[in-house]
Amino acid sequence: MPIFRSGEFKIAARLCAVLIAALGPRIAGATLGEAETSVQSDVAQLRASIKTSEDRASYRVHEIQLPSGTVLREFVAPSGTVFAVAWHGPSKPDLRQALGKYFDAFVSAPKLKFADRRHLQIQQGDLIVQGSGHMRTLSGRAYLVSAIPGGVSLGDLQ
Repeated sequence: MPIFRSGEFKIAARLCAVLIAALGPRIAGATLGEAETSVQSDVAQLRASIKTSEDRASYRVHEIQLPSGTVLREFVAPSGTVFAVAWHGPSKPDLRQALGKYFDAFVSAPKLKFADRRHLQIQQGDLIVQGSGHMRTLSGRAYLVSAIPGGVSLGDLQ
């Protein structure tokens, strides 16, 4: 005598899949505002690969190639903290993963009046998130104003 009937097994399997999908992003490591060591957990969680890592004058950049073709850049201060993330490609990265503990602030922030379907500008405390684009060409960035190292301009965060 089977434990589940055929229909019950399908329902249980779907419920498990939904639960894993819902909890997956919460289990993953965060990036923005986290230590540089979170870059490796991001690569594993996003099933991506580090394309390049380079040192600049006052920060480091890790460029991550996502399976979707989107490139995610994580900017790391000399202190070892990720102070900004930027993306460009055919789709947005998992913003819950990229924004980490700042994701809830991003979701709850009021959108500015000039924001539309193609442009996004959110400022919630120290967090700024900007995005633009249209189908298959999306770009954006998120950064913590107080964490940007001296000598780094906003134009560098792309």
